[in-house]
Amino acid sequence: MDTTLAVTRIAHACQLLELGDLRVLTDPWFTQTAVYYQGERLAATPSTLDHLDAVVISHEHYDHCDLDALLAGGLDPDTPIVGPGTVTAIAKDKGFSRLHTIEAWESTRIGDLTVTATPGEHGVHEVTFVLQTGGRTVFFGGDSLRVPELDRIPERLGPVDLTILPTNGLCVRTADLRQVVMDAEEAAELTAVLRPKLAVPHHYAFHSGRLGDRMITKGDQDPRHYADAVARLVPDVDVRIVLPGVRVVVP
Repeated sequence: MDTTLAVTRIAHACQLLELGDLRVLTDPWFTQTAVYYQGERLAATPSTLDHLDAVVISHEHYDHCDLDALLAGGLDPDTPIVGPGTVTAIAKDKGFSRLHTIEAWESTRIGDLTVTATPGEHGVHEVTFVLQTGGRTVFFGGDSLRVPELDRIPERLGPVDLTILPTNGLCVRTADLRQVVMDAEEAAELTAVLRPKLAVPHHYAFHSGRLGDRMITKGDQDPRHYADAVARLVPDVDVRIVLPGVRVVVP
Protein backbone atom coordinates (compact mmCIF):
# COMPACT_ATOMS: atom_id res chain seq x y z
CA MET A 1 0.00 0.00 0.00
CA ASP A 2 1.25 3.46 -0.89
CA THR A 3 -1.07 5.15 1.61
CA THR A 4 0.25 5.06 5.16
CA LEU A 5 -2.25 4.05 7.83
CA ALA A 6 -1.45 4.58 11.50
CA VAL A 7 -3.35 4.85 14.76
CA THR A 8 -2.38 6.42 18.08
CA ARG A 9 -4.55 5.80 21.13
CA ILE A 10 -5.21 8.95 23.15
CA ALA A 11 -7.39 7.20 25.77
CA HIS A 12 -10.72 5.37 25.95
CA ALA A 13 -12.31 5.63 22.46
CA CYS A 14 -10.31 8.70 21.46
CA GLN A 15 -7.93 7.73 18.68
CA LEU A 16 -5.80 9.71 16.26
CA LEU A 17 -5.99 8.16 12.81
CA GLU A 18 -3.48 9.03 10.11
CA LEU A 19 -4.56 8.03 6.62
CA GLY A 20 -1.83 9.30 4.35
CA ASP A 21 -1.65 13.03 5.07
CA LEU A 22 -5.11 13.12 6.65
CA ARG A 23 -5.44 13.30 10.43
CA VAL A 24 -8.76 12.30 11.97
CA LEU A 25 -9.70 12.28 15.65
CA THR A 26 -12.37 9.89 16.91
CA ASP A 27 -14.75 10.28 19.87
CA PRO A 28 -12.83 12.98 21.78
CA TRP A 29 -12.62 12.76 25.57
CA PHE A 30 -10.06 14.81 27.49
CA THR A 31 -11.64 15.81 30.81
CA GLN A 32 -12.90 13.70 33.71
CA THR A 33 -15.82 14.12 36.09
CA ALA A 34 -16.82 12.45 39.34
CA VAL A 35 -18.11 9.29 37.65
CA TYR A 36 -16.17 9.34 34.37
CA TYR A 37 -12.57 8.16 34.63
CA GLN A 38 -10.39 7.22 31.68
CA GLY A 39 -8.60 4.64 33.81
CA GLU A 40 -5.41 5.10 31.80
CA ARG A 41 -2.91 7.80 30.95
CA LEU A 42 -4.21 10.57 28.69
CA ALA A 43 -1.65 10.63 25.88
CA ALA A 44 -2.40 14.12 24.56
CA THR A 45 -4.44 17.23 25.15
CA PRO A 46 -6.28 19.22 22.49
CA SER A 47 -3.62 21.94 22.66
CA THR A 48 -0.84 19.44 21.92
CA LEU A 49 -2.53 17.88 18.91
CA ASP A 50 -1.40 19.12 15.55
CA HIS A 51 -3.79 20.03 12.75
CA LEU A 52 -6.90 17.86 12.47
CA ASP A 53 -8.68 17.38 9.15
CA ALA A 54 -11.83 16.03 10.79
CA VAL A 55 -13.38 14.80 14.02
CA VAL A 56 -15.77 11.83 13.86
CA ILE A 57 -18.13 11.31 16.80
CA SER A 58 -20.32 8.25 17.25
CA HIS A 59 -22.79 9.65 19.81
CA GLU A 60 -23.33 12.46 22.30
CA HIS A 61 -22.26 10.83 25.56
CA TYR A 62 -19.78 13.06 27.36
CA ASP A 63 -16.92 10.55 27.26
CA HIS A 64 -17.15 10.44 23.44
CA CYS A 65 -18.16 14.00 22.60
CA ASP A 66 -15.97 16.35 24.64
CA LEU A 67 -16.36 19.32 22.31
CA ASP A 68 -15.78 21.90 25.04
CA ALA A 69 -12.29 20.53 25.64
CA LEU A 70 -11.48 20.71 21.91
CA LEU A 71 -12.53 24.35 21.71
CA ALA A 72 -10.77 25.28 24.96
CA GLY A 73 -7.63 23.66 23.58
CA GLY A 74 -7.70 25.84 20.48
CA LEU A 75 -9.32 23.61 17.85
CA ASP A 76 -10.49 25.67 14.88
CA PRO A 77 -14.33 25.68 14.95
CA ASP A 78 -14.14 25.36 11.15
CA THR A 79 -12.78 21.81 11.60
CA PRO A 80 -15.26 19.35 10.04
CA ILE A 81 -17.37 17.43 12.57
CA VAL A 82 -18.91 14.16 11.34
CA GLY A 83 -21.64 12.34 13.23
CA PRO A 84 -25.33 11.58 13.51
CA GLY A 85 -27.81 14.41 13.88
CA THR A 86 -27.80 14.15 17.65
CA VAL A 87 -24.09 15.01 17.59
CA THR A 88 -24.03 17.68 14.89
CA ALA A 89 -26.87 19.55 16.63
CA ILE A 90 -24.67 19.83 19.73
CA ALA A 91 -21.67 20.82 17.62
CA LYS A 92 -23.69 23.56 15.95
CA ASP A 93 -24.68 24.97 19.34
CA LYS A 94 -21.00 24.96 20.36
CA GLY A 95 -20.07 27.07 17.33
CA PHE A 96 -18.72 24.50 14.90
CA SER A 97 -19.52 25.52 11.35
CA ARG A 98 -18.63 22.57 9.07
CA LEU A 99 -21.06 19.85 10.03
CA HIS A 100 -21.47 16.54 8.20
CA THR A 101 -24.61 14.77 9.41
CA ILE A 102 -24.78 11.12 8.39
CA GLU A 103 -26.87 8.21 9.57
CA ALA A 104 -26.42 4.49 8.99
CA TRP A 105 -25.16 3.67 5.46
CA GLU A 106 -24.92 7.33 4.49
CA SER A 107 -21.57 8.77 3.40
CA THR A 108 -19.85 12.13 3.26
CA ARG A 109 -16.56 13.31 1.79
CA ILE A 110 -13.91 15.53 3.34
CA GLY A 111 -11.26 16.07 0.70
CA ASP A 112 -10.07 12.62 -0.33
CA LEU A 113 -11.59 10.96 2.74
CA THR A 114 -14.92 9.16 2.56
CA VAL A 115 -16.68 8.58 5.88
CA THR A 116 -19.61 6.18 5.93
CA ALA A 117 -21.82 5.86 8.98
CA THR A 118 -22.60 2.24 9.78
CA PRO A 119 -25.18 0.89 12.23
CA GLY A 120 -24.67 1.11 15.97
CA GLU A 121 -26.68 0.58 19.13
CA HIS A 122 -26.11 1.97 22.61
CA GLY A 123 -28.02 3.63 25.43
CA VAL A 124 -28.55 6.62 23.13
CA HIS A 125 -28.61 6.98 19.35
CA GLU A 126 -25.23 5.94 17.96
CA VAL A 127 -23.54 5.19 14.66
CA THR A 128 -20.22 3.55 13.92
CA PHE A 129 -17.92 4.54 11.05
CA VAL A 130 -15.99 3.26 8.08
CA LEU A 131 -13.27 5.66 6.93
CA GLN A 132 -11.71 5.18 3.48
CA THR A 133 -9.03 6.84 1.38
CA GLY A 134 -6.21 5.77 -0.90
CA GLY A 135 -7.23 2.12 -0.83
CA ARG A 136 -7.23 2.04 2.97
CA THR A 137 -10.25 1.21 5.16
CA VAL A 138 -10.78 1.62 8.91
CA PHE A 139 -13.77 0.47 10.93
CA PHE A 140 -14.33 2.43 14.14
CA GLY A 141 -16.82 0.86 16.51
CA GLY A 142 -17.31 3.62 19.08
CA ASP A 143 -18.84 1.87 22.07
CA SER A 144 -21.66 0.15 20.24
CA LEU A 145 -23.28 -3.17 20.97
CA ARG A 146 -22.71 -6.03 18.52
CA VAL A 147 -25.08 -5.08 15.71
CA PRO A 148 -25.75 -7.87 13.15
CA GLU A 149 -26.00 -5.35 10.30
CA LEU A 150 -22.27 -4.68 10.68
CA ASP A 151 -21.63 -8.08 9.10
CA ARG A 152 -22.58 -6.44 5.79
CA ILE A 153 -19.59 -4.10 5.79
CA PRO A 154 -17.29 -6.29 3.66
CA GLU A 155 -19.91 -6.78 0.94
CA ARG A 156 -20.95 -3.13 0.92
CA LEU A 157 -17.64 -1.36 1.51
CA GLY A 158 -14.91 -3.89 0.80
CA PRO A 159 -12.07 -5.35 2.88
CA VAL A 160 -11.00 -3.71 6.12
CA ASP A 161 -7.40 -2.90 7.10
CA LEU A 162 -7.95 -1.82 10.70
CA THR A 163 -10.74 -2.44 13.22
CA ILE A 164 -11.05 -0.49 16.46
CA LEU A 165 -13.63 -2.13 18.68
CA PRO A 166 -14.91 -1.71 22.24
CA THR A 167 -14.56 -4.79 24.42
CA ASN A 168 -15.73 -4.07 27.96
CA GLY A 169 -19.34 -5.25 27.63
CA LEU A 170 -20.42 -2.35 29.83
CA CYS A 171 -23.58 -2.98 31.84
CA VAL A 172 -25.70 -0.46 33.74
CA ARG A 173 -26.41 -1.70 37.25
CA THR A 174 -29.26 0.75 37.78
CA ALA A 175 -31.03 -0.70 34.72
CA ASP A 176 -30.98 -4.36 35.82
CA LEU A 177 -27.47 -4.82 34.40
CA ARG A 178 -28.60 -3.91 30.90
CA GLN A 179 -25.65 -4.35 28.51
CA VAL A 180 -24.90 -1.28 26.36
CA VAL A 181 -21.48 -2.11 24.82
CA MET A 182 -20.26 -5.23 23.04
CA ASP A 183 -18.13 -7.55 25.13
CA ALA A 184 -14.83 -9.24 24.27
CA GLU A 185 -16.43 -12.34 22.74
CA GLU A 186 -18.90 -10.32 20.66
CA ALA A 187 -16.12 -8.01 19.46
CA ALA A 188 -14.07 -11.06 18.47
CA GLU A 189 -17.03 -12.46 16.52
CA LEU A 190 -17.29 -9.19 14.58
CA THR A 191 -13.54 -9.22 14.01
CA ALA A 192 -13.88 -12.69 12.53
CA VAL A 193 -16.40 -11.31 10.03
CA LEU A 194 -14.41 -8.19 9.10
CA ARG A 195 -11.04 -10.01 9.05
CA PRO A 196 -8.83 -6.89 9.29
CA LYS A 197 -5.07 -6.83 8.92
CA LEU A 198 -4.88 -5.39 12.42
CA ALA A 199 -7.38 -5.27 15.28
CA VAL A 200 -7.07 -2.81 18.16
CA PRO A 201 -9.35 -3.01 21.23
CA HIS A 202 -10.41 0.09 23.12
CA HIS A 203 -13.04 1.27 25.64
CA TYR A 204 -11.92 -1.11 28.37
CA ALA A 205 -10.02 0.98 30.94
CA PHE A 206 -12.96 3.30 31.70
CA HIS A 207 -14.43 3.12 35.20
CA SER A 208 -16.90 5.03 37.35
CA GLY A 209 -14.80 5.26 40.49
CA ARG A 210 -14.83 2.89 43.44
CA LEU A 211 -18.40 3.72 44.42
CA GLY A 212 -19.67 4.08 40.84
CA ASP A 213 -18.33 0.70 39.83
CA ARG A 214 -20.31 -0.86 42.66
CA MET A 215 -23.53 1.06 42.10
CA ILE A 216 -23.68 2.34 38.51
CA THR A 217 -21.60 0.41 35.98
CA LYS A 218 -20.00 -2.99 35.49
CA GLY A 219 -17.44 -3.75 32.79
CA ASP A 220 -14.56 -5.98 31.74
CA GLN A 221 -11.33 -3.99 32.02
CA ASP A 222 -8.99 -6.67 30.62
CA PRO A 223 -8.44 -6.41 26.82
CA ARG A 224 -6.61 -9.74 26.86
CA HIS A 225 -10.02 -11.42 26.91
CA TYR A 226 -10.60 -9.97 23.44
CA ALA A 227 -7.15 -10.96 22.20
CA ASP A 228 -7.71 -14.52 23.44
CA ALA A 229 -11.12 -14.73 21.78
CA VAL A 230 -9.75 -13.48 18.44
CA ALA A 231 -6.89 -15.98 18.65
CA ARG A 232 -9.46 -18.75 19.07
CA LEU A 233 -11.92 -17.59 16.40
CA VAL A 234 -9.66 -16.10 13.73
CA PRO A 235 -6.00 -16.78 14.59
CA ASP A 236 -4.62 -15.16 11.43
CA VAL A 237 -5.79 -11.68 12.54
CA ASP A 238 -3.18 -9.67 14.42
CA VAL A 239 -4.40 -8.04 17.65
CA ARG A 240 -2.46 -5.21 19.27
CA ILE A 241 -3.27 -4.03 22.78
CA VAL A 242 -1.95 -0.49 22.48
CA LEU A 243 -0.91 1.76 25.34
CA PRO A 244 -1.96 5.42 25.10
CA GLY A 245 0.52 7.46 23.12
CA VAL A 246 1.90 4.53 21.12
CA ARG A 247 1.67 5.00 17.34
CA VAL A 248 1.00 1.79 15.44
CA VAL A 249 1.47 1.53 11.68
CA VAL A 250 -0.90 -0.88 9.94
CA PRO A 251 0.73 -3.13 7.32
